[in-house]
Amino acid sequence: MTTQSSSDTRLLLISNSTLHGSGYLDHASGEICDFLGDGKRVLFVPFALHDRDAYTAQARDRFAQMGYVLDSIHTIDEPVKAIRKTEAIFIGGGNTFRLLKALYDHDLLGAIRGRVDAGTAYIGSSAGSNVAAPTIRTTNDMPIVQPPSFDALGLVSFQINPHYLDPDPNSTHKGETREERIIQFLEENETPVVGLREGAMLRIEDGKTLLKGTTGARIFRQGCEPVETLPGTYLDELLAQRESA
Repeated sequence: MTTQSSSDTRLLLISNSTLHGSGYLDHASGEICDFLGDGKRVLFVPFALHDRDAYTAQARDRFAQMGYVLDSIHTIDEPVKAIRKTEAIFIGGGNTFRLLKALYDHDLLGAIRGRVDAGTAYIGSSAGSNVAAPTIRTTNDMPIVQPPSFDALGLVSFQINPHYLDPDPNSTHKGETREERIIQFLEENETPVVGLREGAMLRIEDGKTLLKGTTGARIFRQGCEPVETLPGTYLDELLAQRESA
């Protein structure tokens, strides 16, 4: 899938919903409020977790604390119509395969993509950030269900690996590190990958991709050494470079 964000696209892609030592979305609340502005009503997509009612209650309470009214798409009779009318979309974390399958089952991918391309604010967390990429092939999750395709929303032109973990030199674990798995992906695919650490997020507006948060990210490109990036860095030039360094 070839994708390119339009200049109208507004995305806030968060690595994780909960950061160690804080509550649900606490670490991202200031950025969410700045991103959404005043008065917007948020449409929540809770499909990544099994108990959608409980998940919605948690999200509704947290967004109310930030000053926003939240409706859940799973309680709405005409979800496509709701997407076409909403001011903001929030897709929460959980299992990426379950989330994507539900988006296919309810025929929502095209509606969400069209609305976001037209300027509707999109917030994703964890699995919700994964599905903003061209595919979900760089998720960390088990394929507990089988979606019709790994192709996702394609709101950005790069892959995302949320919850990115750096190799631990003291670990006795002998399986592949996260970096090794991403490099294996790039042996078969040329799409760049953003390894987004917990506490990091991407804010995409006016055709620019800005790394925000506290922990930074690691950029992986086919034929290139991984590049370490810090909060406050615009990533667009890095993500456009695919040739050997």
